Amino acid sequence: MSAVRVLYFASLRDAAGRGEDTVTTGADTLRALYAELQARHGFALPVERLRVAVDGAFAHWDDAVRDGSEIAFIPPVSGG
Repeated sequence: MSAVRVLYFASLRDAAGRGEDTVTTGADTLRALYAELQARHGFALPVERLRVAVDGAFAHWDDAVRDGSEIAFIPPVSGG
């Protein structure tokens, strides 16, 4: 099990009802962690539409979840 801090932005923050969570998870990859949180919060976006960052640096979805990390799920941004 790993304890991680998860940051949510934009539509993910709206769906979760908060901007961050501390999560204890048995997920072995970032993809598996997102799937767990997607089921919990009802996130509509698939991983293919998101970026993921760990401890301030972009990461790959198949990277391992490391205890104590800060993980950010970043949806596409639109602006004007």
